[in-house]
Amino acid sequence: MGQLNRSLTIVRKNMIIYYLKGPVIIFGILIPAFFFLAFITGRKDLPLSFLMAGLTSMTVFFTATSVSPVIMPWEAQMNTLERLIVSPVSTAALLLGDVISSVIFSLLITLIPLALIMTLRVTITDIPIFFLSILIASICFSCLGMVMAAPRTNIPSNIMMLASLIKFPVVFISGIFVPIEAMPPWGLLIASISPLTYLMDAVRYSLGGYHHYPLAMDIVMLLIFTIILSVVAVRLHSMNIPRRI
Repeated sequence: MGQLNRSLTIVRKNMIIYYLKGPVIIFGILIPAFFFLAFITGRKDLPLSFLMAGLTSMTVFFTATSVSPVIMPWEAQMNTLERLIVSPVSTAALLLGDVISSVIFSLLITLIPLALIMTLRVTITDIPIFFLSILIASICFSCLGMVMAAPRTNIPSNIMMLASLIKFPVVFISGIFVPIEAMPPWGLLIASISPLTYLMDAVRYSLGGYHHYPLAMDIVMLLIFTIILSVVAVRLHSMNIPRRI
């Protein structure tokens, strides 16, 4: 409980300091909005449920991976990471605080596409699955962001460059712009290694659209990715944090 309280203190600190940082706003809000506007322009051949599933999935992905990658290099750059290291907080608790703050940011911004879904009267046929898949995916993508933040650099722009190299290909292979059912076999194979694919599939199901994988597989794969990424993040940061100061 002591470590959890320290994690929650870190959450409050992150929410105050990092939510309004330029890279967080750009990569978390503006980029998915521009992507979506460019995608829907002139596309009358796709059902509205597919478009809303894509917007929701992109929003969750970009917002959850906009906060967590930059916290660690900023802390190191401002020399506040040393204070965190010498305090009685474990590496896992430190990362948990960063992940929770990232998840909260993601869930708050995802209210925007949810409001749009309600405004356009797109029916959410399975409300529990809709919110459950978004919650698990937010945690998963936040852990992915912590993995991106693991390299031993104190320059946030270096981490953001690395994050961009990972995030943009993931978006294009995950069934957001090209429906999974329209992909060739090699495309399906590549899409299967992306956690965003399973979020998109689960959200399409919850909005009453076509879904390629069984629903249970979508949820289980998101959980598996979450566990793997969280373990990798803790191990990498345990090795690299002492070398960042």
